[in-house]
Amino acid sequence: MTLKGTKFQLKVWKYLRSIKKGTVKTYKEVAIAIKSPKSARAVANACAKNPYAPKIPCHRVIRSDGTLGGYSGRGGIKQKLKLLRYEKVAI
Repeated sequence: MTLKGTKFQLKVWKYLRSIKKGTVKTYKEVAIAIKSPKSARAVANACAKNPYAPKIPCHRVIRSDGTLGGYSGRGGIKQKLKLLRYEKVAI
């Protein structure tokens, strides 16, 4: 699959593919993992622009306070919750 996005988006999306099924990371954890520790908001924006959901699993990224945040895939936040429950994530 050839991905199209900005350099930053591609970096975020590549990392999202490494998040194992049944686990979640926060936007901040993703920012730290891609070596841009102050870019949690930009990570959230990259997730929001992800046209490849759920193949690139942005549904596995949540807010630091434990709430779901948004979901750009079909079905919105309800679908995000459904996907996480399907993966047995305690939300």
